[in-house]
Amino acid sequence: MKEKALNGLKVLEMGSLIAGPFAGRLFADFGAEVIKVESADKGDPLRTWRIVENGTSLWWYVQSRNKKSLTLDLRKPEGQEIIRQLAREVDIIIENFRPGTLEKWGIGYDQLKEINPGIILVRVSGYGQNGPYRDKPGFGSIGEAMGGLRYLTGNPDQPPTRVGVSIGDSIAALYAVIGSFMAVYHRDVKGTGEGQYIDVALYEAIFSLMESMLPEYDHAEVIRKRTGSVLPGITPSNTYLCKDDKFVVIGANGDSIFKRLMIAIGYPEYAEDLRFQSNATRSEHAEFLDETIENWTKSLHIDEVLKKLDEAKVPGGRIYSISDITVDPHYLAREMIREIDVDQLGKLKMPGIIPKLSKTPGEIEWAGPKLGQHNIDVLKYTLNLSDDEIEKLKSNGVV
Repeated sequence: MKEKALNGLKVLEMGSLIAGPFAGRLFADFGAEVIKVESADKGDPLRTWRIVENGTSLWWYVQSRNKKSLTLDLRKPEGQEIIRQLAREVDIIIENFRPGTLEKWGIGYDQLKEINPGIILVRVSGYGQNGPYRDKPGFGSIGEAMGGLRYLTGNPDQPPTRVGVSIGDSIAALYAVIGSFMAVYHRDVKGTGEGQYIDVALYEAIFSLMESMLPEYDHAEVIRKRTGSVLPGITPSNTYLCKDDKFVVIGANGDSIFKRLMIAIGYPEYAEDLRFQSNATRSEHAEFLDETIENWTKSLHIDEVLKKLDEAKVPGGRIYSISDITVDPHYLAREMIREIDVDQLGKLKMPGIIPKLSKTPGEIEWAGPKLGQHNIDVLKYTLNLSDDEIEKLKSNGVV
């Protein structure tokens, strides 16, 4: 088996649902030992979200793959003491509780760094660890709204809508991982030995993606609004209906690409038309160009449209459903559809590993574990607790 990029890195995940656990999944995909702490009664609520088979969510098997499950009652002093002991053994701790919760339990950053000065504590929350909103409960949906994304999502004549997946949580998780690697670099590569805490707010993660929205408002007083499938000021770039009622996305906003598209769809004169020689001038005639392109796409089935776009080297693609994804030859060739053995389910398809590393690629070793599956592994072999000590923790309801 190939060496993985993060072999030897130890991560303690104290979080639930999406943001913190998705960050933990990324570490685990590349070989980090990720110990996930869950409550002993029900575990992470994600275990029962969406489609459930044999008592466990199918989502769980993806989100918690390659992780070890440790049940622990963090409200009890004995459970908090286990965290302190684990803090001596791990490199990174991820948490997505409401700010102040770890401090209430006596395991905040100031307490943990006394135990392990090199500890890196990653804190993901709705509004961050300070500021007037810090104590408000915040989910990814609220972060998407406050960060500006929801205001831009949907058609202009309809209420704002969501993207369709938990994008706010997932983007925050990516920042959590990026911040962790920066902190590891500072601690280990620079040789400082210093840990630190990383503060990721969901709304800030979304706001950071808002392109030129802020300077456009600041200097031009432009408030960017919902535009549906249109990309204002970038022409042509839109979604077009085909003869078989399927949709194709075409991005031909580059000057040379636009010319190739016009020739491919039978309008070579538009390729040389002075009105369409730059993106700025094309954008003045966006509606006309979109109508011209859609008149062409409506005359052909989507496969014919895509064939002609490929021949002309114009970026275009169908809008995939999950059924399209699972049979697409490119997805399969890139190993982005993986089948993993799951107890009582057999083979279960799940997304493959990204990014692709040439020397130390990630791998899916096992699907999300059963609740408390690794209690003995962690308590006995990581913390060196005796059988009697473990039995006492069980009898006291700590694990």
